[in-house]
Amino acid sequence: MTQTTIMPAPALGGIHHVAYRCHDAHETVTFYRDVLGMDFMLAIAEDKVPSTGAPDPYMHVFLDCGGGNVLAFFELPNAPAMGRDEATPAWVQHIAFKVDSEEALVAAKARAEAAGLAVIGPTHHGVFKSIYFFDPNGHRLELAWQFGTIDQMASLRAVADDMLEEWARTRKAPRHAAWLHEKIAAES
Repeated sequence: MTQTTIMPAPALGGIHHVAYRCHDAHETVTFYRDVLGMDFMLAIAEDKVPSTGAPDPYMHVFLDCGGGNVLAFFELPNAPAMGRDEATPAWVQHIAFKVDSEEALVAAKARAEAAGLAVIGPTHHGVFKSIYFFDPNGHRLELAWQFGTIDQMASLRAVADDMLEEWARTRKAPRHAAWLHEKIAAES
């Protein structure tokens, strides 16, 4: 009988970067710099994919989202046109960024609208409020201001496992955190 040794999980230090595809790297950098105030950090361009050796030229751009977080994009001029998962509603897949106050959220909404973007929100989620809009590549973006207290967040964490287990059994929304919805209704 062969014995398998299980290696310990790596000690992760956070996300190095998250990468998405874009139609046009220049347009994408301009959008994220001008609308969201991100710094353009660096660009890497190759004619071959380093990990596979495949001949597929690309431009890979990196933007500083703040807090040590990096958002990256690939422009792939020889690949088929970009699409999206048509079986998944457009509101599901998104990139959410933090803002530090309600005033910053409202100012970000005004800035996005001034750039001609259709913005939804602010939407009240009980412990945070968000606005939503799309980047030039069709990626949905969310800006979120979290105001939940330490106790509220601890309450939500305390029921997370139970909610997940109930969802797995029933595929119906559990009511373990019904107070959250009552809070939203009371503040609306």
